Amino acid sequence: MQLKPLPSLRIDKFLWATRHFKTRSLASEDIGKGRVKINGLVVKAAAEVRVGHEVSILRKGMVCTFTVLIVSDQRGSAPLAQTLYLETPESIATRERHQEERRLHPEPALTIAQGRPTKRQRRDLDSAKGGTDSWNGRWSASVD
Repeated sequence: MQLKPLPSLRIDKFLWATRHFKTRSLASEDIGKGRVKINGLVVKAAAEVRVGHEVSILRKGMVCTFTVLIVSDQRGSAPLAQTLYLETPESIATRERHQEERRLHPEPALTIAQGRPTKRQRRDLDSAKGGTDSWNGRWSASVD
């Protein structure tokens, strides 16, 4: 697939073409929330991006910063899309550090193998803790 370079392009189309967002509407939504900057300035979806501009995107708690190398509105394969921009070394280091942290500290909820215990498992847990002895053998709250 041959890319046709353009002098400038809307930022939402560019972010879609570079595969930073799955759809243009998702790109526009994040741009509207102020999560995208061009050369340090918060922009709107219709802002023009040109070769040499520095674009910053706040996604998943980290900032991805890259320089625009080629402006194209054609969405191609991922390897082809990566030729349109050059990610900064600081951004690469931040992304790798974030991935390493996520690998070392998984989500606590993901460690739960099963849901809540069944009735039988609950009875077994209660009997292992002492069963009826923990309530002094009483199942009623009334005084004898």
